[in-house]
Amino acid sequence: MSRHIQVTFDAHDPRALSSFWRDTLGYVHPGPPGVELPEGADPLVAWDDFLARAGVPEEQRNSASAIEDPDGHGPRLFFQRVPEDKAGKNRVHLDVRAAPGLQGEERMAALETECDRLVALGAKRVRRFEPAPPTSAGFIVMTDPEGNEFCLD
Repeated sequence: MSRHIQVTFDAHDPRALSSFWRDTLGYVHPGPPGVELPEGADPLVAWDDFLARAGVPEEQRNSASAIEDPDGHGPRLFFQRVPEDKAGKNRVHLDVRAAPGLQGEERMAALETECDRLVALGAKRVRRFEPAPPTSAGFIVMTDPEGNEFCLD
């Protein structure tokens, strides 16, 4: 029997980091429990209202955030505030499939376009790896706004 997973990120700013990954992956912030969101409503505003009504002090309202695949296929990503800085290279990273089915220069051009989009969202480009058939189709290593490494693959 397979299992569903949630990927958890330690973060200094869960809301900002979850928003970056939401925009990177095409995910959504779910609304608060028991709250019916009208069409076009901002789930983060709904969370602020929900937490205020629940009596959560303002300084604690950015303690956690989550995003979900709107199609229900990908894992839920959870972001929790931690006080410590990132100490080294992460031992697990995400590969963002930004050029499925493409090969060679067409693939690398698609990765470069996505890299530019993510840099504009706050990511940093680290290094490009050229295709090396038959073991690698080429990829770009990046970091998210808090320094977590991921690859455009």
